[in-house]
Amino acid sequence: MPSDCITYQNSGYFTKLMIDYLDETSELKPFYNHFPKIENFKSQIEEKSSNFNSYGKRQVLVSELERQYQNFNVSKTTLNNIELLNDSNTFTITTGHQLNLFTGPLYFLYKIVSTINLCKQLKKEFPEHNFVPIYWMATEDHDFDEINYFNYQGKVFRWNRESSGPVGRLSTEGLDKVFDLFSKEIGTSNNAIFLKKLFENAYLKHSNLADATRYLANELFQNEGLVIIDGDSIELKKLFIPFVKKELLEQTSFKKVTETNELLKDYFVQVNPREINLFYIEDNLRERIIFENGTYKVNNTSTQFSESEILTELENHPEKFSPNVITRPLYQEVILPNLCYIGGGGEIAYWLELKSSFEENNITFPMLLLRNSVLLATRKQAKKADKLELSWNDLFSNQRILLDSKTKDFSQFKIDFSEQKEYLKKQFDNLYTIANQTDKSFIGAVKAQEIKQLKGLDNLEKRLLKAEKRIHKEKLERIVSLQNELFPGQNLQERKANFSEFYLEFGKDLISEIIDNLKPLETNFTILEL
Repeated sequence: MPSDCITYQNSGYFTKLMIDYLDETSELKPFYNHFPKIENFKSQIEEKSSNFNSYGKRQVLVSELERQYQNFNVSKTTLNNIELLNDSNTFTITTGHQLNLFTGPLYFLYKIVSTINLCKQLKKEFPEHNFVPIYWMATEDHDFDEINYFNYQGKVFRWNRESSGPVGRLSTEGLDKVFDLFSKEIGTSNNAIFLKKLFENAYLKHSNLADATRYLANELFQNEGLVIIDGDSIELKKLFIPFVKKELLEQTSFKKVTETNELLKDYFVQVNPREINLFYIEDNLRERIIFENGTYKVNNTSTQFSESEILTELENHPEKFSPNVITRPLYQEVILPNLCYIGGGGEIAYWLELKSSFEENNITFPMLLLRNSVLLATRKQAKKADKLELSWNDLFSNQRILLDSKTKDFSQFKIDFSEQKEYLKKQFDNLYTIANQTDKSFIGAVKAQEIKQLKGLDNLEKRLLKAEKRIHKEKLERIVSLQNELFPGQNLQERKANFSEFYLEFGKDLISEIIDNLKPLETNFTILEL
C-alpha cells in the first residue's frame, strides 16, 4: 500500500472553501496575503520586517516568555529560541490550540509538528534568518465543555466540575479522579508508567490548567525548541491597547468582517462578528462587552462604563480586556514577529474573513497554512488491508459506497445492468416512434411502462447486490471492522483518538516518527504505518 494515499481535496473531509483555497482559485485570492509556498516566504519576511520593526516589542515578548517559563525545566533549544526573538532576523511560525485535557485529539500533535517542521524547512531555505515554532495556548477561552475530556480506546475520560471564566486560570482540582481511572485502564508497562507520570506531573503538580498544559506540551516537544505562549498577560496586552481602543471606539472588526462575509456568502461562513469583539475578564468572569445607548456594558452583569471610564480602565487594566475569535488573531500578530499561522480547516476559514480588518489596523496578514493531517495505521492493519484488496483510497471512502464497490469486485459476474437498461431504452425508442404516429394518449402509456421496467431493473440490480453481499458477508465484515478501527465513528482518527493509546504501544518512536514524516507544505494526507 502507498505511503500517502490521497490529497486533501479528494479525501472527502474538507469543505468547498478549503478545497478552493488549496486550489488557489481566483475567487479567494483577495482574502489572503501570500499562499504558503516556500518561494513566497521571502516576500512575507520582507513585509513583516517592515511592519514589525520595534525592538521594544521584542524585548517585552522575550521578558514575558522568560517570566512564563521561570518555574519550568526548559531545554537549551527552547531557551535559545526565546533569546533569538530579540534579534530582528528572527521570525515565528505559530499554531494555536485549546487547552484540551491530556492534549485531546491527535491533531494537537500534528499542529505542533507542522509548525516545528516548517521552521526547519525555512531555516534551510533562508539560513540568514531564524525561525521559532510557537504554540499559542488558548487560555482565555471559556468553552470548558469542549476541552474537559479525552478519548482512550473508545472510552471517554471526563473532568466533571463547574467552570466559569478563562479556562487557563481554572484550578486543576478534581483531576486526581481522572488520573486514577486512566491509570487503572492503561496497565503497568514502561510506556504506561511514562504516560501516568506525564499526566500526574502536568495536572496534579500544577495549580491551573494553563501551567499544566505548558508542562505537557513542553515535555513532549522541548527538544524541538517549541516556545509556548500564554496571551493572558498584562505586559503583552499593554502592546495591544491601541487596537483595543480602536475596537471600542470605531467597531472596526465588525464593519470590515461583515463586508468580507458578504463577499464570502457562497461559502459557509465560519464566524460572524459582533459589534464589539472583546470580552471583559475579572477573576472567574469572562463576558462580552456590549455598547448600548452610549454606555459600555459587561453582559450578564451590572458593570458598565462611560466612554472615558472604559478607556481609563483599558489604560490601567489592559489584562481585563480579552479578544474573541475575531480579534485574537490580530492580538497574536501584533505581539509576534509572525510569518505564518498553521491551523485546521475551520481555523483557516475564519482567518480568511479577517484580511481587511488587518489592513485597516496596518498589521501584516500572515500566510495561512492548513496543518498536516495523519492516519496512523499499524503494520498489522496494513497487512489486513492488503489481504482484503483495499487501497488507502478505498478506506477513505464512504462505508456504504465502499461495501457496494468491493461486493462488485468480489462477485464472479458483473453487478451492473447498464447494458440491459440501454437495450430497454432502445426498444422503447421504437415504441415512441409508433406512438407518435397514432393516438397521442398512447405516448403516456409507453412512458409509464418504460419507467416501470427501468425501475424493475433497478430493483433487480439492488437485489442481486444484496444477494452477493450475503455470499461475501465474512469478507465485508472484516472490511467494516478495519475501516472502523482506522476511522472511529466513521470520522477522522485524528479528530477522535488521543495520542496515549498509540504511545502505549510505540512509546517515544511515535512522536519521532511523526516529526520525521510530516511535510507541512504538501497537501496530502500522511499515512503513517507504525
